[in-house]
Amino acid sequence: MNYFSFTHFIFAVIIFLQCFSPTGATTCHPDDEAGLLAFKSGITQDPSGMLSSWKNNTSCCSWNGVSCVSGDRVTVLSLLGFLKKPVRSLSGTLSPSLAKLQYLEVISLGGHRNITGPFPQFLLRLPKIKYVNIENNNLYGPLPANIGTLSQLEDLTLRGNKFTGPIPVSISNLSRLTGLFLGDNLLTGTIPSGIANLKLLQNLNLGGNLLRGTIPNIFESLTQLKFLELSRNGFSGRLPPSISSLQPTLLVLSLSQNNLSGTIPDYISSFIKLENLDLSKNRFSGAVPEGFANLTNIYTLDLSHNLLTGSFPDLIAQTIQILDLSYNQFNLETIPDWVTSLPSMSLLKLAKCGIKMSLDDWKPAETLYYYYIDLSNNEISGSPEWLLNQTKYLLEFRAAGNKLRFDMGNLTFAKTLKTLDLSKNLAFGMVTEMVTGLQRLNLSRNHLCGKLPVTNFTASAFAGNDCLCGSPLSPCLV
Repeated sequence: MNYFSFTHFIFAVIIFLQCFSPTGATTCHPDDEAGLLAFKSGITQDPSGMLSSWKNNTSCCSWNGVSCVSGDRVTVLSLLGFLKKPVRSLSGTLSPSLAKLQYLEVISLGGHRNITGPFPQFLLRLPKIKYVNIENNNLYGPLPANIGTLSQLEDLTLRGNKFTGPIPVSISNLSRLTGLFLGDNLLTGTIPSGIANLKLLQNLNLGGNLLRGTIPNIFESLTQLKFLELSRNGFSGRLPPSISSLQPTLLVLSLSQNNLSGTIPDYISSFIKLENLDLSKNRFSGAVPEGFANLTNIYTLDLSHNLLTGSFPDLIAQTIQILDLSYNQFNLETIPDWVTSLPSMSLLKLAKCGIKMSLDDWKPAETLYYYYIDLSNNEISGSPEWLLNQTKYLLEFRAAGNKLRFDMGNLTFAKTLKTLDLSKNLAFGMVTEMVTGLQRLNLSRNHLCGKLPVTNFTASAFAGNDCLCGSPLSPCLV
């Protein structure tokens, strides 16, 4: 399960509607045709030819991205962009003439990056509109104060634009909303308490804005909420007690990169359906509740960069694939047995967790699925050689600031590895030729010696060793 499951559902609805579109119709309503052609005229670039079928004297119901579920009226307009290749997507503005499409229920124009302009006011003149997706474009300015007049709206996705100003208070009138996605904009102010009126809400995403203040105590009425994303804002204070009422439904709780404080509430231990918990980069303090052992469905657990102390509870979940406890005030002594026994870890980060064991004594149950490992700033001894030899798909290994003692010349690792940081250890010998295939490397402050292989790394990657020579360091003496 992930953040975007509900949006994927909406897209499935769009595809379903398009399958039943009478594309063989010989005509479409002239108002709809005029509105769509005005939209086309506002598009300045169409490098992929998305609108090439939009021609006069052809039925607009058969145009690419257009569907008429019944009769001659357009009900769906769906033209998704190429998010990772914006040069293939549409550029231009959204014509106000789209207000002519009075039977439109779905508009999906996400992912073009280069569609610009203010909030499309024509949406407020579409009486049947239910699903709006204009995410990941270049829209700007405030959201309209009367956005609450969209009484039929069930999903509003505007994330990934440049909208500014506060979240309109009237948004509390959108009582049919199941998904509200306003993340990754420039919105300011606080969360309106009226969101408590959105009792059908399943997904609330306000992350990546400039919101501030405390998180309001509004969740008791949101009995269907599954995804709560408030990360990357300026929220402060403690978590509101009403979050505890989400215990029966919540799958994702993401509050990272705020200024939240206090202890982690015990009630989180009762979220037995929770799959993703991210409280990282806040100011949470005290011990992690022992009841975390009840989180048996947890897939991602990130508590890094807080002020957490004490021992960490033994978790029994075998579902964990992403674990980050780094940069707290834990004193784990060893990598916990429950971590070692996890069968399908892909990311493990235990930097600065007070680990003092030998890496030679760590025998994880399965190394095949590891992609990222960070054990930096502990007191780990031994050699990483055996581990790097067993992780066939590892992309990143960081173990800087430990007491690892090994012959660097004997080190081998998978060709998949892109980042290697073994700085500030006790490594000796020559630098292996294998580092030439890396993208990022730091071997500084060890006891390495000899001629360096030819690489593109800067001198800082090799600084502070005993007697390394060759580019980018000083030439070797003949």
